Amino acid sequence: MEDSPFGPLIVKPIQPYQARKVYACPGCGGDIGRGEGHLVVVPEYEPDRRRHWHRGCWFKEMRRSGAYSTNGG
Repeated sequence: MEDSPFGPLIVKPIQPYQARKVYACPGCGGDIGRGEGHLVVVPEYEPDRRRHWHRGCWFKEMRRSGAYSTNGG
């Protein structure tokens, strides 16, 4: 679980066989196609703000926001 402005986040991996719809990634604005593995990010206290992200876009957003540091600290 990770923290965000919306409180704790639940991040769930979606396997390619589970991806049955097309979603727009909020990180890049591109499509997440059917059959494409990705992440579903759900604010624990605001589940209606659930979003589907490309894995790379999510980790880039976490680095940008400072949630993950690339220098080990």
